[in-house]
Amino acid sequence: MFTRIHKFLSAACLGLAFIASSAGAQTAPGPDGLIKVRSAYSVDETIERIKKDIASKGIMFFMAVDQSKLAADAGIKLRPSTLLVFGNPPLGAQFLTSNPYSGLDWPVRLLVLQDESGAVWTAYTDFAWIARRHGITDRQQQFAMASGVVESITSSVRGK
Repeated sequence: MFTRIHKFLSAACLGLAFIASSAGAQTAPGPDGLIKVRSAYSVDETIERIKKDIASKGIMFFMAVDQSKLAADAGIKLRPSTLLVFGNPPLGAQFLTSNPYSGLDWPVRLLVLQDESGAVWTAYTDFAWIARRHGITDRQQQFAMASGVVESITSSVRGK
């Protein structure tokens, strides 16, 4: 399975520059390291499409945290917001060997939310920002692979 993922990641990294430049929906990371991608679908459909794409790539899906439901259970009104947690342990563990505190940012977290205007967004932390945050300088290829994968996953819902 790791070989299949590795082959996919290599191919994805080569083609993603074109995808990102032609889509126009992804913003460059801000000083907070966030990358936001507008979805063309509802929150529920965005989540389902992302989960399907994760599964098709052989990536491990850990959980979905429905933050709006948790807020509602506490008597707090919150627009739709769900945190998806997924990753590839053989890849993610390499970051932890460089700096164990990088475990704060692994596995990958992707937020799906609806803003005040009703638009649906996905958001995640830029992997170059994570590398800088944890002072990891010996895993450039792995960070590029992780970036390519999450860009590919978000492209499955990207709006025009």
